[in-house]
Amino acid sequence: MSAIGDRVDSLVEQFEKFSNWEDKYKAIIGLGKELEALPEEYRLEENKVKGCQSQVWLYGELKDGKVYFHADSDAAIVKGIIALLLKVYSNATPDEILVTKPDFLETIGLRQHLSMSRANGLSSMVKQISVYALAFKTKLSMGL
Repeated sequence: MSAIGDRVDSLVEQFEKFSNWEDKYKAIIGLGKELEALPEEYRLEENKVKGCQSQVWLYGELKDGKVYFHADSDAAIVKGIIALLLKVYSNATPDEILVTKPDFLETIGLRQHLSMSRANGLSSMVKQISVYALAFKTKLSMGL
């Protein structure tokens, strides 16, 4: 199994331990608090995720064939959600990212417990991660 698959399994296991949603929300907010601070030079308009109720910045970079994401948000729960996505998708190849559907979000029950606007924002974050992966895959295939 791939490293990204192992991370998904680990995340699902972690969330299965919680018996209620209050504990899951606390864990998600805790992930956000662990997120490295986003350097000011990445807090640009072009790095903002469109479609999010809160401000979310997402920046991806390609190093040695793997994509590394950096992100932040001005809302605690959203920062936790983006941290959860980065836990899975950062440090993976573009192909791994593109084939790893965000089904784990349903498995842990996250999507069902978000308001419509937060769910739309989550979809926008996942889409932006895929856009980065596709762009980097193209870049690699062109030998750049």
